[in-house]
Amino acid sequence: MNRLARLLRSGLPPFFRTYTVLPSGQRRRTYFGLAVLYANTALLTHVFLTYMYTIKATYGISMVPTINPVGNWILISKRHRRGRRIAVGDLVSFKHPLLEGQGAVKRVVGMPGDFVLSGTPGVEEQRMVQVPEGHCWVAGDNQKHSRDSRYFGPLPLALIKGKVIAHVLPLSKMGWIENGLQEPWDPDA
Repeated sequence: MNRLARLLRSGLPPFFRTYTVLPSGQRRRTYFGLAVLYANTALLTHVFLTYMYTIKATYGISMVPTINPVGNWILISKRHRRGRRIAVGDLVSFKHPLLEGQGAVKRVVGMPGDFVLSGTPGVEEQRMVQVPEGHCWVAGDNQKHSRDSRYFGPLPLALIKGKVIAHVLPLSKMGWIENGLQEPWDPDA
């Protein structure tokens, strides 16, 4: 019996007395197994965060009350990059067309071919704009404090990084984010 095993079995709590030293071959297999486990975990995390989803912190008041000004973390699906399967009412994350290196989250209010009102209701003169092909119209939920398509025009679909699908933090707000627009009211229904 080697010295370490004798030391561990003498006068120590029962947990340590049952400890045995693994033979060197078995130790190598254990270390190799742990290395493979860590490598697989790192690979899956990389694939998850690079190609499928990402988690981002948000800040700013342009999306209040949907997203808190500070402390919110959101889950973004990258399957919706470049406007794939985006619908009116969805929240999207995109590269800001005017502020290089910055991103933003806004609600889609118009898709190619749709007509939208440009301007803040009740604050400035509004005009009707048709969203061109390959673009969408985005707006913040808090329109008085939002830099959106009213300022930079239609957003190219190529700038969309993904669709916001869930609140991650704070835990009290954790859950899926549904499409926030309601179907138009039909008086005949």
